[in-house]
Amino acid sequence: MKVAALLLAAVALTVLTQSGAAEDLKHGEALLTRHCGACHAIGRSGDSPQKDAPAFRQLGQRYPVESLEEALGEGFMSGHPDMPEFNFEADDVGDIIAYLKSIQRN
Repeated sequence: MKVAALLLAAVALTVLTQSGAAEDLKHGEALLTRHCGACHAIGRSGDSPQKDAPAFRQLGQRYPVESLEEALGEGFMSGHPDMPEFNFEADDVGDIIAYLKSIQRN
């Protein structure tokens, strides 16, 4: 009886964790779409609206996606004059990084 209860609890925890992770990915995607989608391709396919803006699914080819955490939290600035400065809350940064990692092409 105890084993069955522990197994059921483990399954429930796994389902809740996966559900939370899926929501985090959706939230990260929504943030990027809102703040970056006018210039960058946000998803697994498609071209960037601005031809010189890199598609986010290719960022991992340039550098580790995790290296963006600090910049996203403290203020992301680019050498490109048309790119606005962004800074996000810590929870948002985690969701953005998780989403970016989920779409990378190797």
